[in-house]
Amino acid sequence: MRSVFLFGAASAALMPAVALADDLAGDNADQRQIIVTASPITSAQDETPSIVAKIDRGQILANGGASIADSLADIPGISATSFASGASRPIIRGMDATRVRILEDGTSSSDVSDIGPDHGIPIDPLSAQSIEVVRGAGTLRYGSQAIGGVVNVLNNRVPTGLPDKPISAEMTGSYDSVSDTGEGSLLADGKVGDAIAVHVDGFYRHAGDYDTPDGTQQNSWFHGYGETVGGSYFFGPGKGSHVGAAIMQYDAQYGIPSDTTHIDMHQTKVLTRNSFDLGTGLFRTLNVDGSYAKYHHSEVEPDGTVDTTFRNKEYDGHAELLMGPIGFIRNSALGVEIQHRDFSAIGEDSSYLFPTVTESQAGYIFTETPVTSTLRVQASGRVEHVSVKGTPASDIRTKVDYTPVSGAVGALLDVGKIAKLGLTFSSTGRAPAQTELFARGGHDGPDTFETGDPTLKIERANSLEATLRLNGGGFRFEGSVYSTWFHNYIYGDLTGRTCDDDGACVEGDGEELRELNYRQQDAHFRGAEAQASYQLLKTASGATLDVKALGDYVRATLDDGGNVPRIPPYRAGGGLSWRSDPLDAGFMLIHVGRQGRFGAFDTPTPGYNELNAQIALRPFREHRGVELALVGRNLTNDTQRNAAALNKDEVLLPGRNIRLVLKVAL
Repeated sequence: MRSVFLFGAASAALMPAVALADDLAGDNADQRQIIVTASPITSAQDETPSIVAKIDRGQILANGGASIADSLADIPGISATSFASGASRPIIRGMDATRVRILEDGTSSSDVSDIGPDHGIPIDPLSAQSIEVVRGAGTLRYGSQAIGGVVNVLNNRVPTGLPDKPISAEMTGSYDSVSDTGEGSLLADGKVGDAIAVHVDGFYRHAGDYDTPDGTQQNSWFHGYGETVGGSYFFGPGKGSHVGAAIMQYDAQYGIPSDTTHIDMHQTKVLTRNSFDLGTGLFRTLNVDGSYAKYHHSEVEPDGTVDTTFRNKEYDGHAELLMGPIGFIRNSALGVEIQHRDFSAIGEDSSYLFPTVTESQAGYIFTETPVTSTLRVQASGRVEHVSVKGTPASDIRTKVDYTPVSGAVGALLDVGKIAKLGLTFSSTGRAPAQTELFARGGHDGPDTFETGDPTLKIERANSLEATLRLNGGGFRFEGSVYSTWFHNYIYGDLTGRTCDDDGACVEGDGEELRELNYRQQDAHFRGAEAQASYQLLKTASGATLDVKALGDYVRATLDDGGNVPRIPPYRAGGGLSWRSDPLDAGFMLIHVGRQGRFGAFDTPTPGYNELNAQIALRPFREHRGVELALVGRNLTNDTQRNAAALNKDEVLLPGRNIRLVLKVAL
């Protein structure tokens, strides 16, 4: 364990690195930027015991890619499932799917990406303004499905503030060489009078099969487009209250590179966000947010035959009351959340998961208070009731009920003027998800024959995390070490057998589908992550030259001595960045380690190096909103496989890629 702790500090402090997207958009080490996901109380990024990651619009454009996971690629502790160009879910500290909750402006993404790795998230990065990744006490506001963390995509589709100008807009266009991709987006905000704010956005993306060092990766294409219109009405003293709504449409088609099928995905979603200023007494603000979405996707054969259509109808309602001081407690919030989800599948693969209904009701409390002038404490608690109805392999319609109880407490200590120490303990209970309970057949996308277990118990994660932030003399560092002990950890266990579509299984590789059973046993996750920067030079005009570093590591073992399947390997690397008013430039070299500690009946994954570089030019002194950037990824064209991908043995990651990005902000 000691070596794990030392790794986080040493890798970040000693290995030079630069996050490519930081350089294009601005310094991600600016810890004073405001975050909205980690706490119901307005907070700066360095005011939480657990470290919050945030990337902005410029970083999203620089990273490219059709998935939220692509946008987060340079954040320590975060990796991706990388199953397909249109289906790559974020992995946080080795945890994904039902342990990482994906949100859009604080409400559910309302998709089926947690049901299969070939299912995408209907949120395109081109429509996002920023993305926050939160761990610690604040995650309990969003449910027990956030043991690993919360990824919240912020896009201002329902405006929460009146714009400063009557109209502002941003237009982008880009092209990348690895998949012959053309894409563009438009985001615009405006106001009507002094009480109405409006927002519109749209995006289009067309990518072909991408190239790898071994040739073209067949069936890896992606086509997507979407549009949104929203607005809010502001009223009351100082326009401190607002009601608003937006309607969004997302459409995408993408290939499954380890198969011959493709997915045709559609979602229509209505989002509402409302805030009521209650004054300066005990009750300060009431926020009421909600969403309703109709989602479906079809899995289509090359000849146009539809194998299966997955459908999901979901609503998510969330009310939160912000309160003023109560005795020694400075701020607190009481919240409730109600979710209802109807899932069904029709067609050839519908036996994989018969229709399910998932309902949950939850109440929570969040408090924050200073103990001394240098010590502040956050605490949260949540009680949920979850019921899931489905039909397991027994063909007997079954309903299971769970009442997980969770709590967390975190403390942040200011040490002098340059250091902050954080410590967080949490105990989180998670109800088993519908697939873990009721899966009962073959799923052609990941080529598995899965069997759930309706007798699964509540999974509990007891976590301890320590953080360190340093900021002084041109040097910045932030790092975490953590350990999570799971009781009744739920995982998909490959048995070594293969099955046909009817469930007839044999030892070895005689059939097409790998047998995967959902099981429980205790498990232990531990690791470290860190990033650092040091300013080598600052000119009289304000230009800076920085050396930066990042690294992460996670180790996950089962109680029987085996390895938790599909855990990302360690990363470490470095580079330099130059930032000035007219020009940014930088490079980063990252080494991704070999993963030789793999799950049962899996295979090792070789390590690789990734060299990335960029240059961004703002040629017009009087209008810096025009920016032209050239971005290179995997410039050495190294062969890369993702150890966390279920289809890694058949699928390579993209090879050398050169992207040209044009942004015009008005």
